Amino acid sequence: MHRFSICQWFSESWLPGRPKVSGGPAGFQLVSRRKSSVAGFVSSGDWTRRVAVALTAVGLFASEPVFAQTLAPPPVKRSEILHTLPLTSFYDAPHPLPAGKPGELIRSETFEEYELPPQVSTVRILYHSRSATGDDGATSGVVLIPSEEKPPAGGWPVIAWAHGTTGIARPCAPSLMRNVGHGPFLSMYVTLGYAIVATDYTGLGTNFRNAFLDAQSNATDVIGSISAARAAVPQLGARWIVIGEGDGSLAAVAVAEKESEISDAGYLGSIAISGLADAKELYEHSTQAPSSSMFTFLAYGIKTVYPQFQVTDMLTEKALALYQKIEQNCSETAMIAQLPPAETLKPGWENNEFVKRYFARNNLGQTQARGAILVISADADRAVPVTVAAPIINRMCKQGDRVQWERYLDLDPGRVIGDSVRDQIAWIEARFAGRPAPANCP
Repeated sequence: MHRFSICQWFSESWLPGRPKVSGGPAGFQLVSRRKSSVAGFVSSGDWTRRVAVALTAVGLFASEPVFAQTLAPPPVKRSEILHTLPLTSFYDAPHPLPAGKPGELIRSETFEEYELPPQVSTVRILYHSRSATGDDGATSGVVLIPSEEKPPAGGWPVIAWAHGTTGIARPCAPSLMRNVGHGPFLSMYVTLGYAIVATDYTGLGTNFRNAFLDAQSNATDVIGSISAARAAVPQLGARWIVIGEGDGSLAAVAVAEKESEISDAGYLGSIAISGLADAKELYEHSTQAPSSSMFTFLAYGIKTVYPQFQVTDMLTEKALALYQKIEQNCSETAMIAQLPPAETLKPGWENNEFVKRYFARNNLGQTQARGAILVISADADRAVPVTVAAPIINRMCKQGDRVQWERYLDLDPGRVIGDSVRDQIAWIEARFAGRPAPANCP
């Protein structure tokens, strides 16, 4: 959505009464029947003024947007094409990498070249994380904080951002995008008084292998980013929540499950926005598409998690040619029209031992989660149907997780991130205020 269509997004997203589904799919019925999670709350003058000020301050009507386009774009200017930043030596981890605990800061730098409002200050971070095999690695990210206000007592409340798929190549890191991937959205939260800690995930930015969709690896990177960010920016507070969008929603739930063992007293809960699905279900759905390059990225991720995996056991010779190129592209759909799934995958690929193990480790709802979880879905999302989220939520509810599931009538999952922003803000404020978390498990 370009500059002038952000007005349409604003009017549809922030006016009361945005349509929301009141019931879940077969096998899961929502308890909640309300039209908005902030019914009776948006009328609060102070809260409304804060949101209006935030939207104005972040320059939503002038900033480069990241949501789905709904109107024809204006002519593309060269300045709009140059939306990425160069990969600098900051991202090069020391070699050999000195030993460090997960979350230990390697280096940080103030960075002022993002296309973000002046009210937002940014600090890049490089920190230690752990691969799926337990190896020490370096991960990059960026911290966004309010630049014109003093932090509250106890420091800025923190939102950890788990981004969706961008690819597996080093230049695909969101911290190498001029708007950090979701600049207006993240800036809105900064202007509301939150600090954002946005990991790139290992291998995006740094010279290590990326695990692609692997929720466990990405969740480890998210958790480590919090400690690293506090070391780089001491004004951050101890309490934090996670927001994950698209494939990042899997990481957000995986963080909640990992925190069940870690028991960080500062962790308060997670929000998963669109894309919530077991990896196996997601890829089985993808085989029905007329064409897909996701499987080459999947093979890369499996190889990262299980180095002994042989890519040739999964991909055809034609697909192997594409596999050799994916480290040069920053979009999982860059080659989508070139090779259909039938010509990508070898028969019986899903029965490969390592494919099954990768899918099994990315089945959410197998470990009880810590803290509350808000799940937000685009009801008519064709890429990830809402029905694939239902089994996960059913499992989470059965094991006693505190889940609130809200569904919107959007066709485009990219719009639901804006359409649900009132529910997000109300839920987040309630967590930091210590109020009981709502749930609508049957």
